[in-house]
Parts: sequence; structure tokens; C-alpha cells
Amino acid sequence: MTISVGSELPEVTLFRATSDGPEAVNSKEFFAGRKVVLFAVPGAFTPTCSAKHLPGFVAKADEIKAKGVDEIACLASNDAFVLQAWADAEKANDVTMLSDGDLAFVDATGLGLDLTGRGLGKRANRFAMIVEDGKVTDIAVEEPGAFEVSSAEAVLKKL
Repeated sequence: MTISVGSELPEVTLFRATSDGPEAVNSKEFFAGRKVVLFAVPGAFTPTCSAKHLPGFVAKADEIKAKGVDEIACLASNDAFVLQAWADAEKANDVTMLSDGDLAFVDATGLGLDLTGRGLGKRANRFAMIVEDGKVTDIAVEEPGAFEVSSAEAVLKKL
């Protein structure tokens, strides 16, 4: 079953890179008591993700935060080190990179994408959600291969 508006986010462990190595991030704690825009990409350094999805949120970060958003986070199935390298390459200082390398979040929310047979394995589907105090208040999930409803511009219209 896919997560929907009104659902509480599952409690899983995600990871982010730090100078001391990967740091575990408890999803319940991360989303508690604040408004977060979470978007997911199938993979760091992939064409649409690098050319459009992440750069859109980098460019619109100030506008999104001006609408009362406390944090913008990007989730991908890559490891925390790859996500940090991607953030550095894209100058994504205003976006928190969250690794779901074990697919715990995407499996628990039904937001996975199986690209087995295309050399990419199982990944996060492309989506964007607005989360307030751990509860989904809006979600937009792309059809495989599409990039229409999860862009920074689309999220801004919903804030």
C-alpha cells in the first residue's frame, strides 16, 4: 500500500554523511514538530535528477522556506557518501541529503521503483511530499520516467 495524505510517516533509519562517517537519522525524530519538503530521486548523478530535480530545489530553496518550510530534504537509495558528493557537486547547501540505501523508507511507504533489468536495481520512485509534524499533508508521485508533479515549482504551488 502506498502512503497517502493524512498518513504518518513510518519510523525507519536513514543516513546522512558527516565528517565522522555516516550518521543514523531516525525518521520520526527528523520530521517531528516541523514542516519539511521531502523529495526523492531514483539516483544521484542520473540525468533527470541532476539536470532538473535537485537543481530546481536548490534554485527555489529560499522561496520554499519563505512559505514556512523548515527544511528541504532529498532522499535517494544511494549511500550517504555518494549523496554528499552529489550535494557538493550541485552546491546543494540548502538541501539535506538522506540516504535510504536499505530501502527501509521506500519499502515502508510503497514508494519503491524496480529498475532491475536496466542495471539500476531497486530504487526510490521520484516523488515530492510535504510533511507537517510527521504527517503527510501533500504527496505527488511521478509515473516511471516522468518529471511533472514532483518539481520544486509544483511543490511551491501547493505550499
